[in-house]
Amino acid sequence: MRKHIVAGNWKMNNGLIQTETLISELKQQTKTSDAEVMIAPTFTNLWHAFESTRQDDIEVIAQNMHFAEHGAYTGEISAGMLKSIGIKTVILGHSERRAYFNETDESLAKKVNTALAHNMRVIFCFGEELSDRKAGNEETVVENQIKNALFHLEASAFKHIVLAYEPVWAIGTGETASPEQAQDMHAFIRKTLKSKYGETVANDMTILYGGSVKPGNAKEIFSKPDVDGGLIGGAALNAEDFYAIVNAF
Repeated sequence: MRKHIVAGNWKMNNGLIQTETLISELKQQTKTSDAEVMIAPTFTNLWHAFESTRQDDIEVIAQNMHFAEHGAYTGEISAGMLKSIGIKTVILGHSERRAYFNETDESLAKKVNTALAHNMRVIFCFGEELSDRKAGNEETVVENQIKNALFHLEASAFKHIVLAYEPVWAIGTGETASPEQAQDMHAFIRKTLKSKYGETVANDMTILYGGSVKPGNAKEIFSKPDVDGGLIGGAALNAEDFYAIVNAF
């Protein structure tokens, strides 16, 4: 049975004081759904966030990591470093990493391999640009991103992977894919997995939607049969809004 997950990606926001404040506010919220709750602060605040939530129903996760174990990669963070401070889940392939830092399917495949080798859970992101959707190529783009980065894996590896579909045109733009568009793509993603790994892997896969989810639209989006939660950006920086989304199930 697949899990419901709501993960808040804080991106490059919140220093230490703001992190402490937001975590305190999150702790004051009440969860009424069965969704797993995750937050992804900046690297500099991961340890503090982890320590601050040890006794709470909130998992602290990382926004990124390098594929190398160690070495001359100035400014990068390895899987082993994350594991050493208790971080067990990492977001990989976010559209901003692809766009601004030239991450490719090939480099992401290496990152996925490294994360899995360290027994980490991966939230793997992918999605089409506006030009792809206007041209009617969104399914081809999404299929290629999934196949190029993940289809070298054994079926058993998918127990440690969560997929996050993020239509790039709906991130930080105020635009949102309609619930029907989200459902159609999530169903296509599940069909793509089934073609390679069979029905069990496809049906057990948690697929998140990541495109301007807000308290006002979360319930309708999450009501779709193939949408299992959300990867939340801006709304994750407000504790009340974030938990309204968590409780939308």
